[in-house]
Amino acid sequence: MKHISNLILLIFLSSPVWSQNTQKPVIHAKNWIAITGKPLAATAGATIFQQGGNPVDAACAMLAATCTMWDVLSWGGETQALIYHPKLKKVIAINALGVAPTGATVDFFKSKNMSYPPEYGPLSAVTPGTPGGLMVMLAEYGTMSLKQVLTPALQLANGYPIEAQTADAMERHKKRIGEWPYSKAVMLPHQNKSRNAPVAGELFVQKELAITLQKLIEAESKALAAGKSRKEAIMAANARFYKGDIAAEFVRGSKEQGGLITMEDLSNWSVIIEEPVMSTYKDIEVYKLNAWTQGPALLQSLNILEHFDVKSMGYNSAKYIHTLYQAMNYAYADRDFYYGDTHTHPEIPIKGLLSKEYAKSMAGKINPNVNDENVRPGDPYPFENRKNPFSHRINPEKPDTGMPDRTFRETFNGGTTTIEAADTSGWIVSITPSGGWIPACIAGNTGIGMSQRMQSFVLDSLESPFNVVAPGKRPRVTLTPSLAFRDGKPFLAFGVQGGDTQDQNLMQFFLNMVEFGMTVQEAAEASNFNSYQMKTSFGKHESKPGYISLNEDTPDWIRKELKNMGYKLEFFKRTSGPINAIYFDTVHGTMWGGSSNYGEDYGIGW
Repeated sequence: MKHISNLILLIFLSSPVWSQNTQKPVIHAKNWIAITGKPLAATAGATIFQQGGNPVDAACAMLAATCTMWDVLSWGGETQALIYHPKLKKVIAINALGVAPTGATVDFFKSKNMSYPPEYGPLSAVTPGTPGGLMVMLAEYGTMSLKQVLTPALQLANGYPIEAQTADAMERHKKRIGEWPYSKAVMLPHQNKSRNAPVAGELFVQKELAITLQKLIEAESKALAAGKSRKEAIMAANARFYKGDIAAEFVRGSKEQGGLITMEDLSNWSVIIEEPVMSTYKDIEVYKLNAWTQGPALLQSLNILEHFDVKSMGYNSAKYIHTLYQAMNYAYADRDFYYGDTHTHPEIPIKGLLSKEYAKSMAGKINPNVNDENVRPGDPYPFENRKNPFSHRINPEKPDTGMPDRTFRETFNGGTTTIEAADTSGWIVSITPSGGWIPACIAGNTGIGMSQRMQSFVLDSLESPFNVVAPGKRPRVTLTPSLAFRDGKPFLAFGVQGGDTQDQNLMQFFLNMVEFGMTVQEAAEASNFNSYQMKTSFGKHESKPGYISLNEDTPDWIRKELKNMGYKLEFFKRTSGPINAIYFDTVHGTMWGGSSNYGEDYGIGW
């Protein structure tokens, strides 16, 4: 009977069974597409396109809007972006991740009996990166003024009808929010009622944030009036944020509540425009940010999977799920140990990590029948002709810390938003911003929620010698935008929210299209699985070896096969992940937008 079931499954999976009506339609567009995490924010991007802006202008407007709407991020967070420059025919990486402030040392946190920097509050904050990231992207690659792209966000700050997801998050976290006076004043306006937070549809007003945004516009206007260029005027606004009165109030408000950020920390920080990393999967070039994000883990996984005929296994068969899971075991074991700030020492062995020969050696270790719960980091150094100075520090095992509970899943899967924009000019933008999510501590009278990214550092070099907290250092983040090219032409711009699940979901989305012929919307809605075997980048940095989340529609025979391979199964109704993507149809010269049915993500095209 097992052989008959497998034959039926093979026939079932070899047919285009996913060619059915999706819950959300494909966004077909001739001229431009704007996609992000909130309908109103997508409208901001569409407005900029209608006014003649390019994809960088539109992406900056969507970034500003999502931060203002607290789409699981705010203005004090961090921005990571990939931009395709059509004239240079080059992918550009934007590193707008904040750094650990003065005083954020291992000894400082250990003196407070902490195993990791805290999850919430002023001590969890790195310096804000999103304002600088937005202004640098706009100045370097946009066409519009800061005033034009901030206008939708300013209108939102002056009052917009709040959606249930955000309002309910404020109410759910009201105890912690109530500990911070500036956050309490903004997010809990109904102190004498049983519900302190706004309700869905209520006009949510952020007067202090509106003043901050207006100050940025004023700085630009004064610079323009003084004869400065568009770029110089935008950077004058940037200087006001990081060196002027906005910075002073941010620092004052942070220190008042116990934070460490200084004026020097803000003044010395700057956006880094750098080279991305790239690897190929068959004939497709896939670009990611460097190992200060988890992005290269996707490339490592794909390099390993090139040594398997995943298409013949069948979409979401037990063999397919197992093979992908094992490939990720090795890639993410490397992520947990070797990834960190690529602009500090020690130097990360990224060349070795992305070596095709290194991937081949990892593929050869995969047991086709059993999950290996004790995969250790590999040794990429020989593949760049170096000796590994840290081989003695690699932990021998990942302890099983029990089954995933709600708190673990919330930290492991924690969301943010994504932004995808493209038009006929050839510019393409993929952004995964985050930080300053609810419950966020607002810094003084700025209206800006501070980042919580400090918690992604470690305090023990045995855990990762590359990601130990230090002043001026960037933590390794989960945030991971993606671009792909086929035959030298744009193929996909794609991103997803979801903490440590991001590159897991993006890999499956990519394979859905490349190996199984799904449309961009079908691939965005298709069922994914998630591994909990790697360490979460948040909270207690736990791992749950052998656990796997699956869609509740997974057939019984696949469940049985996976259990026999040693997996511990969990099931959920919706498992696509909030994926946003643009597919470039080179045959017809059009664009296809996909936006998952998972949450509030939304796209508009023309």
